[in-house]
Amino acid sequence: MAGAGSGASELPEGAATGAERATDQATAEVVGARRPLDLGQGGAVSASAGPATTGTPIPLGLPSVGQPLLPAFDEHHPPDAALVGDCVHCGFCLPSCPTYVLWGEEMDSPRGRIYLMKEGLEGEALDATMVRHLDQCLGCMACVTACPSGVQYDKLIEATRAQVERRYERPRAERLYRDAIYALFPYPRRLRALRAPLRAYQLSGLGKLLARSGLLARLPAPLQAMESLAPRLGKVERIPERTPAAGTRRRTVGLLTGCVQGTFFPDVNTATVRVLAAEGCEVIVPRRQGCCGALSAHGGLEGQALAFAKEVIELFERAGVDTVVVNAAGCGSNLKDYGHQLRDEPAWAGRAQALAERVRDVTELLDELGPVAVRHALPVSIAYQDACHLAHAQGIRDQPRRLLRGVPGVELRELVEAEICCGSAGTYNLLQPEPARELGERKARAVLDTQAQLLVTANPGCWMQVATTLERMGTRIPVAHTVQVLDASIRGLPVEQVLAAALDGPGTALPRTSPS
Repeated sequence: MAGAGSGASELPEGAATGAERATDQATAEVVGARRPLDLGQGGAVSASAGPATTGTPIPLGLPSVGQPLLPAFDEHHPPDAALVGDCVHCGFCLPSCPTYVLWGEEMDSPRGRIYLMKEGLEGEALDATMVRHLDQCLGCMACVTACPSGVQYDKLIEATRAQVERRYERPRAERLYRDAIYALFPYPRRLRALRAPLRAYQLSGLGKLLARSGLLARLPAPLQAMESLAPRLGKVERIPERTPAAGTRRRTVGLLTGCVQGTFFPDVNTATVRVLAAEGCEVIVPRRQGCCGALSAHGGLEGQALAFAKEVIELFERAGVDTVVVNAAGCGSNLKDYGHQLRDEPAWAGRAQALAERVRDVTELLDELGPVAVRHALPVSIAYQDACHLAHAQGIRDQPRRLLRGVPGVELRELVEAEICCGSAGTYNLLQPEPARELGERKARAVLDTQAQLLVTANPGCWMQVATTLERMGTRIPVAHTVQVLDASIRGLPVEQVLAAALDGPGTALPRTSPS
């Protein structure tokens, strides 16, 4: 097998010339990549060994599994051969790909993964090596931004991951862990049930005791990641189902509250409603909201993702709103893709596309409407971190920056390597904790280099990833969502109060009214 089974340390035969490999190595050295062996990625497997009946060992401590090798793809939406053919292997994507930046490994670059997809379409088997390289993709879509040929890598990786989940038998321990993640995080009610015990755990100080005793360090890496990423929790303020616009109504909008956002970052939703109302929007927050399907779609669970999407479509059709507003980047990019996801179902395709066209990120809508609420001075330096699914998947970069610069006193500071993912990427930091940790530290150092007083981002996963990493590195920095900065400015809150609340964590809501 000349590809997935040919090893991770060099290109498959025929994929590149020696000169191209030398260019790849030079590029890797420029971006500071290290060899995969430095990260325990495993050695090469001889191309002459032929197809095996036992899977290749999976890195990061996961066990191998014995299984027959199946053809990579079935007939249900394999990666589109035409989209695969759009890739001309130019290499422009390499410096923007987080895993290539870490390892300098061709098969852990977008064009390398596209090559694996091409092999699968040509009948090669789906083995553990191929799956490992696909799993290690963050799905950050930085390559989509960088690609001069317009390769739709987002469509390719999502279709391929759905194939993997249908056709590849993972090791039992890995499968059970993944099943537990996807049985919990897309379900708001189940997440809310965790709030009380999690808050009790945080207040008790048990986590610090376990860390000092060394017991936490003995847990498997995925469980350590899950424990460390849990945000500090506070009280949840109930949001009215309907909030009238302040002054003349300019738009009627519905707010998607989100799973992780609504459960662990409820103050972001509260601030979103206040800002939208202040800017002339009547805000409808439908009750009994479920998951939008983003985590499931990005994880290859197509059936689950489509079921969630249909529930969201019906919910907001009943709400009768002009616009569906989203304040979590991953959710927004997923809703905007509903038309593609449901393209095969005549009863849903049109409805899905109609909803997708009405979806706006909150910063996108506010920039589109233009400000009417007065901004009060907020003298603070801000490091703005682009959430990948906002900047790359939705192409929203300038809007949040314009909104932040529109606040008197705000000084915006840019991060180096802004296009490189922080390592959160949905459930990536739970499923691939070691590379996620490295990327988190890379992003945290970039934040520290700005010497800003406040870190601002647009996704709960980014918030948890960077804040947790900074704390692990011995530094705590206040973190807030873009809309919380606007909310504080509109209400005229003192900057000291804003920074204190942002430092205490996402459960610490700001006062409902400005101080007298």
